[in-house]
Amino acid sequence: MTGPGDPGVAGRLARLTGTGVTGLRPAGSAHQFRHYRATLADGREVFVKAAGTAGGDMIAAEARGLAWLAAAGSAPAPEVLGCGESLLVISWVPAGAPDAATAERFGRELAGTHAAGAGQFGAPWPGFIASLPLANDPPADGGWPDWYASHRLLPFLRQAADAGTLGTAQVREVEDVIARIGELAGPAEPPSRIHGDCWSGNVLWSGGRGWLIDPAAHGGHRETDLAMLALFGAPFLDRILASYQEVAPLAAGWRARVPLHQLHPLLVHACLFGSGYAGPVADAARAARRA
Repeated sequence: MTGPGDPGVAGRLARLTGTGVTGLRPAGSAHQFRHYRATLADGREVFVKAAGTAGGDMIAAEARGLAWLAAAGSAPAPEVLGCGESLLVISWVPAGAPDAATAERFGRELAGTHAAGAGQFGAPWPGFIASLPLANDPPADGGWPDWYASHRLLPFLRQAADAGTLGTAQVREVEDVIARIGELAGPAEPPSRIHGDCWSGNVLWSGGRGWLIDPAAHGGHRETDLAMLALFGAPFLDRILASYQEVAPLAAGWRARVPLHQLHPLLVHACLFGSGYAGPVADAARAARRA
């Protein structure tokens, strides 16, 4: 049924999909978006993400990222059915529960998505992670370490420092990592096709597979997605990693580099949620340097 304030969304959805809307039900919210489950007149069930007037760029980036990940033909992503009028419309994927076999399949398929590659580090569209802008222009020298430092660490370090979320000592911890990024980054790898915000909440388990949702997709380092899965405890993580390694073995020392790759999402969380993440940021920076 249609709730208060929803007729505007229903009208925009009808125009965007070219068909009527027979049902529209709230399905939660996150950051600056309202979520809906909708039934179209042709019988399709869809998921709708509605942004405010300032959210069109975020919607567009998510749509392009989903399509790009799906084009790898490996780990599935919902089909983008429409993008415009501050709405993102994607196929409805019913949520299920993971098991060991599903996790193993996801590990193999994530390896396949990464292996599809990217033309460069970054992406040919302006990026976002949650509601924060994410610089996607390519590195001047084509290398990942300096790009990661300048495009993923430094902007969020400055934002958190300016907001007072990180103190002087914590800022220095991260600055030390940035200064040593070349020696900490590990062996050079070509750009992989990564999700970019691959924490456990952005993997939707359904139909025996792990579906990629809510991406900050770009050409990046494949260890980044795996470190994100570990950051907030993906289910059956050991099975995911083992099956990934069977398909695409990781470079020596990858486990020691996990904190380096977790440093960016922790800085993002510090910017979004405040000083409660100051300690984890400093801990990750120290662990990255020890590696």
